[in-house]
Amino acid sequence: MWEEIRYKVLHSGSKLNLLIGINVAVFLALGIIGVIEALSTSRNVLGDTIYHYLALPSNIPTLLTHFWTPITYMFMHDGIWHIVMNMIWFYWMGSIFEEYLGAQKLLALYLLGGLAGAFFFVLGYNVFPLFASVRVAGTVVGASAAIMAIIVGTATLLPDYTIFFMFIGPVRLKWLAAIFVVIDLLSLASSNAGGELSHLGGALMGFIYIKQLQKGNDMGASIGKLFKPKPNLTVASKNLKNTTTKPRQDEIDRILDKISNSGYDSLSKQEKETLFRASADDKS
Repeated sequence: MWEEIRYKVLHSGSKLNLLIGINVAVFLALGIIGVIEALSTSRNVLGDTIYHYLALPSNIPTLLTHFWTPITYMFMHDGIWHIVMNMIWFYWMGSIFEEYLGAQKLLALYLLGGLAGAFFFVLGYNVFPLFASVRVAGTVVGASAAIMAIIVGTATLLPDYTIFFMFIGPVRLKWLAAIFVVIDLLSLASSNAGGELSHLGGALMGFIYIKQLQKGNDMGASIGKLFKPKPNLTVASKNLKNTTTKPRQDEIDRILDKISNSGYDSLSKQEKETLFRASADDKS
């Protein structure tokens, strides 16, 4: 089972699996640290310290000294149900998005959506009077902003794409995304106002990203190039050499004799490729 999980996360080429794997790994690591510390000391000093250094703060002076948190916060979760619900929605919507636009664009929008959510959270806490009493110590964690970017981005790309919900029936993505956005707007004065602000930032980024992409402007191109695996140039050159060299006539005759005696299916993969190259050369 471990080998299968490792393959899907690291070697399948899916950025959806990779991002889910990172989120789960971070949650498990921090959770295990918290359990061990609680059992050993009945306190959670180390866990609280890690949280303090990875969560996104609303206080701008603190943010300037914790400049990495706009990235780290989007891979952290506060509780089992927080990560479970986030990863379920991410898997559903991310699968559709990755199928249509590919792994690199999924990764780009996830990061851009998380950054937009961080910006909205910090901006909202420092602009609206409602948060004046908590902005010094306010923090936010979670992949929700990044996932909202994927949800709204997918709905913007495929507004009439329909998914089926038990007890509800078929629902078009445009209505699903609209419901999420309205809920976040109506919850801005709730106890999780910081989270709602970040959700709205992610949602706006998802909409803008797809609209710009439809105009030919890929906002996440630089991110995609940064994380895109480099091709193996040595292997490519070797394959190019093999496919451009014309096979010798005696080799072709040997393969044709083998077909006469044993049939085409008896040829090895290399022999079939040699015969194909010879045929291509004749046509050219």
